[in-house]
Amino acid sequence: MSGADPKAIPPLRDVIRRFELSARRSLGQHFLLDPNLTARIARAAGPFENAPVIEVGPGPGGLTRALLEAGADVTAVEKDSRCVAALRELETAYPERLRVIGMDALEADLRTLAPAPRRIVANLPYNVATPLLIGWLRQIREDKNAFARLTLMFQKEVAERLLAPPGTKAYGRLSVMTQWLCEGFREFDVSPKAFVPPPKVTSAVVTLIPRAAPLGVAAVAWPAMERVVAAAFGQRRKMLRQALKRIGLDPATRGIEGTRRAETLSVEEFVRLAG
Repeated sequence: MSGADPKAIPPLRDVIRRFELSARRSLGQHFLLDPNLTARIARAAGPFENAPVIEVGPGPGGLTRALLEAGADVTAVEKDSRCVAALRELETAYPERLRVIGMDALEADLRTLAPAPRRIVANLPYNVATPLLIGWLRQIREDKNAFARLTLMFQKEVAERLLAPPGTKAYGRLSVMTQWLCEGFREFDVSPKAFVPPPKVTSAVVTLIPRAAPLGVAAVAWPAMERVVAAAFGQRRKMLRQALKRIGLDPATRGIEGTRRAETLSVEEFVRLAG
């Protein structure tokens, strides 16, 4: 892997000033500029030997720099044309290891951008973090080679929902769909002070590793699982037999008591309902 001439890389704050990169609320942007923190995220996502990285929402490139310094080959997907222009300078400094693509990640199939075993690393824009993750989970269900690892930053509340066990307040649709397909680990929390501008909430970095096979004994397709989980948690205060009636499912036919509520079911029991 080729390195870069440090003299060819302007300071990050200089890049932000020259390209007038004020964070836009409409894009959910909160830039991460602390080099110690971006290096910590890169360490959590690595090592990177023979593992191409797709970074979503790189902004001015703080995390991008850390990933490159850690040895990653990076494809950066950025919607904001201002940031794309700023990232071109970094692309010039790392011509063989950084590719910048100006596009909306919500509309992209990231699997077409880098070969397997590809990884996703991202400080996700808050306003699209959940839709992005749901899309990637669906791809994982449909393609066992979709992604080898995902290291993502969410609002702390969302991170807690991803990893919540049954019987807890945070356990819900996102918990079930994530844990069905991935093992999850909470790496560390990130203070609002680490961002420019600082958000009103604490963030958390989470690593998701796709399972060799989804949890449960049944080979359940994504639409079936999503339908059951959405119905169950759409009326989470109701008993299952009532919540699932609108999709024509009697939980008793799958060996699950209809008087139970969605938050008490394990992921494997949701698979049984959907199978």
